[in-house]
Amino acid sequence: MTTFAEFKYQRPDIDSIKTQLQSLIQEIAEAESADQAYASILEFQKIQNTILTQEYLAGIRHSIDTRDEYYRTEFDFWNETSPIISEWITNYYRAVLKSPFRKELEEKMPITFFLKAEQGLKIFTPEIIPLLQKENKLISEYNSLMAGAEVDYKGERHNLVSLSAFEKSPDRDIRKDVSHFTGEFLLTLQPELDRIFDDLVKTRNQIAKALGFNDFVEVGYLRMNRLDFDRQAVEQYRKDIVKYAVPIGQKIFKRQQERLGLDSFKCYDLPLNFIDGNAKPQGTYDDTLASAVDFYHDLSPETATFIDFMVDKKLFDLDTKPGKQGGGYCQYLPDFQSPFVFSNFNGTAWDVEVMTHEFGHAFQIYTSRWITNNESIWPTYESCEIHSTSMEFMAYPTMEKFFGKDATKHKYTHLADSVKFLPYGALVDHFQHEVYEHPEMTPEERRQTWRKLEKMYLPWKDYDGIQFYEEGGYWFNQRHIFVSPFYYIDYTLAQICAYQFWLKMVIKEDKSAFNDYIEICRIGGSLPFLEIVKAAKLDSPFKEGCLENIMSEIDTYSENIPEESFVQ
Repeated sequence: MTTFAEFKYQRPDIDSIKTQLQSLIQEIAEAESADQAYASILEFQKIQNTILTQEYLAGIRHSIDTRDEYYRTEFDFWNETSPIISEWITNYYRAVLKSPFRKELEEKMPITFFLKAEQGLKIFTPEIIPLLQKENKLISEYNSLMAGAEVDYKGERHNLVSLSAFEKSPDRDIRKDVSHFTGEFLLTLQPELDRIFDDLVKTRNQIAKALGFNDFVEVGYLRMNRLDFDRQAVEQYRKDIVKYAVPIGQKIFKRQQERLGLDSFKCYDLPLNFIDGNAKPQGTYDDTLASAVDFYHDLSPETATFIDFMVDKKLFDLDTKPGKQGGGYCQYLPDFQSPFVFSNFNGTAWDVEVMTHEFGHAFQIYTSRWITNNESIWPTYESCEIHSTSMEFMAYPTMEKFFGKDATKHKYTHLADSVKFLPYGALVDHFQHEVYEHPEMTPEERRQTWRKLEKMYLPWKDYDGIQFYEEGGYWFNQRHIFVSPFYYIDYTLAQICAYQFWLKMVIKEDKSAFNDYIEICRIGGSLPFLEIVKAAKLDSPFKEGCLENIMSEIDTYSENIPEESFVQ
């Protein structure tokens, strides 16, 4: 069986591809029947998938080692080339949408293809290619800066990911020291981070104006393929989070402070949930991986087949190493019909969350490989996160595999942290609306805006005088803000859906709910978000009373977990 390491990368001949695609676009436009048009569409999709496979393969290998000169060069090539290819894709969309056989084609292809194609036409013109190339270059600068940010701490070399492991130490002096140390280190990067983001905002605003929009928020929503909700719905949803989730978060933190026996509660105390330390995965990297394989084998025949496929083909890179990009993601390589999971293990519960969250993405894409067009195999972003976040909660009954006697501690922490995350997710979204609605803001004004909003959404944050954070610099750590504007509220929307799966499957032990989960994985991106929610038999997060009711159930459930259950 061919493994990921053996997947061949070859830079495509772009001139040849351009000729082929232009010919196929003409064939679609001049087709004399729906079958003839569809045959050309399938051929176009085949070439498109090959292009994407090579682009993503270069991106994955670059992220594994950003110092590798070959793949850095290839990554730069794709940053320059992908905006050019976007013009050909746009022409393809236009030909399909204008086809006299569109009605017949809609019976052969998912409706989301046509919806996304219509949105795609709104956010591209050849005139913005230089701006898109500049945007890509600035994103690469940010990624390289953060991936290459290494520093000596306590006699050892650390990147920002490995340094963060100290933030959960049971020793408060260590937590305080590393938080102040990290803040001081990030302060040295602030001028460069300010410059990169300021250029990004200006570039994105130029893109919006060139496309005829009032601001980049409108472009951002179209890029995110928001097919069935708008910024007004999101604004009301954020208000609901402030009203219903923030008070529960305050209760959770108050209980945490009492559990830790602290008179004051600082930012470096927030990551520690238990005085004897947070739950950690038992054993080594290999042990965590083996436990994950057992979990997926126990969950269902479908997930068992999936995890064996991932392991046999070595479709993941999970350990932290020098030069590796931070964070975690799941990508799909169409020509190999293979998902790929990337992460940075650091010996904390994060490792287990990766094995459920990112592999939840991978299971969805593996299950929906029947969809041939790239535009519909992935759902829109908020729908994508339903599969991944729900998988985190589905793993609750088998957490002993990963954490042993600390399983109860982990489950409580995971649930509590998920509630704490809702306000943070809303904060990131609100901040981006402010930034792009007011592109004239200076870097200092942006940081002041973050700090002002932070006090509304995260009233429990006390930075203990750490200058970088007190002046509103925390968001520089949030890669999505630089790389994928407006991709963050999606996590919270999906989490509201995931809570409903948790309540059905784990709390009420409704076995039929897993069949609903499998079904929306199979659906992939063939339906818009609210239709997927309906297919899963869940309430929309935008529905009046939905968030209030779920927060009430979680509050009751968590309050009934006695402190004694955390002591072994």
